[in-house]
Amino acid sequence: MENQAETFADKLLGFTLPARNARARIVRLDDVVNEVLSAHDYPAPITHLLSEALVLSALMGGLLKGEEAQLTMQAQTQGGVVTLLVCDYRAGAIRGYVDFDAARLEALGANPSLSALFAQGYLAITFETGGGERYQGIVPLEGDSLAEACELYFSQSEQIPTMIRVASRAGAGGRVASGLLIQHLADGEEGRERLHVRLDHPDWEHVQTLGSSITHDELVDPDLSMEAIAWRLFHEEEEVRIQPGPTLSRGCRCSPEYYETVIARFPEGERAEMRNGDGKVIVDCAFCAREFELEI
Repeated sequence: MENQAETFADKLLGFTLPARNARARIVRLDDVVNEVLSAHDYPAPITHLLSEALVLSALMGGLLKGEEAQLTMQAQTQGGVVTLLVCDYRAGAIRGYVDFDAARLEALGANPSLSALFAQGYLAITFETGGGERYQGIVPLEGDSLAEACELYFSQSEQIPTMIRVASRAGAGGRVASGLLIQHLADGEEGRERLHVRLDHPDWEHVQTLGSSITHDELVDPDLSMEAIAWRLFHEEEEVRIQPGPTLSRGCRCSPEYYETVIARFPEGERAEMRNGDGKVIVDCAFCAREFELEI
């Protein structure tokens, strides 16, 4: 691994293990996750859930190429405490929002399980390449975490062996959330065609075993760089090829101009119904909790 400036927070870091045909992404969110969370007064269980979702969005979105490529992750349920969770990632910009039943959530206690929050929910993951291609996979929200559901997505929808670990911690300075994603691209490193995939491939079993040794404390340690994490896990490998990723930011793309464009598509009769007594259309953005007053 070549000497270079170390990466600690609010950036993506990629690396590959060419000899093992594996690729990985690491992320640690600090200022960005706190800025997203500040848009709403979320209780602790929802803060933890959304923090994990933002990390997963960054990890999976970081696999995409191109400025217009986008990942959207949406979890929904009928009858669950959480009615909607949505996050997306585009070119380093991430955003997220959770809608939930506050009274029912309070009755669940301090640490509700994923099944208690979502009941019989599902997770939809959509990749848009920016070139007009769009593909989506839907998996049940089973297991102990959103990370497990995302592993299931890659296994079922893309047949890519994937290991994901996510950690989140609240402290005096706010919340830190971090994650590691490792994938096996059989018979070819990143950028080459995958000829076939074996879930029991010895190279993948080796990489998965080493990757799984990462601890919660290591992921959220603000003094441990992401390069150091990669080195700790895989320093005995023939080569660890570091690939610096984009700087991350809160990415709400709302603006008066955007909403005016959207509303202008409606017939005049429908726009008239949207206007209030002052003749204005009021639009709320759930992502950033801003209100827009439009004259259209």
